[in-house]
Amino acid sequence: MVVDLLPLFMFIVLMALVFTSYPIAFVLGGTAVLFGLIGIVFDVFSFVEFYNFTPRVWTVADNLQIIAVPLFVFMGVMLERSRIAQDLLEALQLILKRAPGGVALAVTLMGVIFAAITGVVGASVIMLTLIALPTMLAAGYRPSLAVGVIASSSTLGILIPPSILLVFLCELMPMSIGYLFAGALVPGLLLALLYLVYILAYTVAVPSAGPRPPPDGAKADWPAIGRALVRGILPPAVLIALVMGSVLAGVVTITESAAVGAGGALLLAFTRGGLTLDGLRECLRRSSMIIGMIFCLYIGATAFAYVFRILGGDDLVHTFMGATDFGPWGVLLLAILLIFLMGFFFDVLEILLIAVPLFGPMIVPLDFGAHIAQPDVIYWFAVLVAITLQTSFLTPPMGLSLFYIKGVAPKSVTMRQIYVGIVPFVALQMLCVALVLAWPQIVVYLPHRLFDL
Repeated sequence: MVVDLLPLFMFIVLMALVFTSYPIAFVLGGTAVLFGLIGIVFDVFSFVEFYNFTPRVWTVADNLQIIAVPLFVFMGVMLERSRIAQDLLEALQLILKRAPGGVALAVTLMGVIFAAITGVVGASVIMLTLIALPTMLAAGYRPSLAVGVIASSSTLGILIPPSILLVFLCELMPMSIGYLFAGALVPGLLLALLYLVYILAYTVAVPSAGPRPPPDGAKADWPAIGRALVRGILPPAVLIALVMGSVLAGVVTITESAAVGAGGALLLAFTRGGLTLDGLRECLRRSSMIIGMIFCLYIGATAFAYVFRILGGDDLVHTFMGATDFGPWGVLLLAILLIFLMGFFFDVLEILLIAVPLFGPMIVPLDFGAHIAQPDVIYWFAVLVAITLQTSFLTPPMGLSLFYIKGVAPKSVTMRQIYVGIVPFVALQMLCVALVLAWPQIVVYLPHRLFDL
């Protein structure tokens, strides 16, 4: 009986150790080693199986698609130095300055554009906070609305291609990365549209939450708007076309597009941001730290998943699912619910590397009848996971975006205001999950149009 429950004890110990604030990569790896040794005592694990960690980690290092991850990280860090964000915000503010909640709408559109360039959430949220939050507070926006808009907009980088999370999903559940990118694009834009509609409706209903600037009687300065568009929107548009358009068109691989994007970001940083050699050295150092953290986490999660499986974790989960007789919809909804709840305690990559290997093999073969064709289930599930994982950046106590904002926001912005601000946006994210559950064509329509010719 004890042997059968070892995977359950393993997961409970992991959950307990997460709250020690010890680096999660070492918690995952240490738990794997500990329960591997316990498995040896109970004769359900052998010492030589520890050597199987190496080939599993090596498959990641040997995967050409994964090379895109460090390139996208470097691209995101370089874009912080390129002044694109400042120029883009000025251009969007000029266009939307007379709209209710114009600055908030501009920040949301900035989040969409930067998601389509970098796919790195941490870089986006810090950049948007430093550039947009002082502007919104000076314009009289409620702090809760301002931080909610910034936090939610920055998480669009998880869903809108090119996303590092989508690259890892293709590694964990083998599928076409171009097909997945196309499948995630429409849901990502749908979620951004939900944000825009909410901001517009809220600022119309409560004008004091996002006041418009007083009318000055001057006509629109179209030459200034034109210059702002050329300077602020044209460079990101070209970079998006190079990075995402080339992949969706099938012209290049994801690794090649990431290399082009990194080169383009480097060029923009030198020409627009005045990047020096010392600045380049600092960007390389920051990129290396982020990349090292990501792959240490992957190594720990790989070790944990392997020991969990050897001890019978998959069988335990399958037995539980079979005993409950949930059916395909019950299994899918339970997986989405557990991923959402894990977002309160785990980082997005931790959830991805723990939950997807556990639920993916169960859900991908399921038949949902006429609701969605069976071969499309893997892409539908992957996009549902990506949308749900956005909440992990916003939900306390582990919502990293909240701490990024608090770390660089003015002292007048309190954690209570931040928590209040993210609530409606988490609700909108779950509404997007419900819409994609109800209408899978939101995911599969574009891939079929692009690739099934």
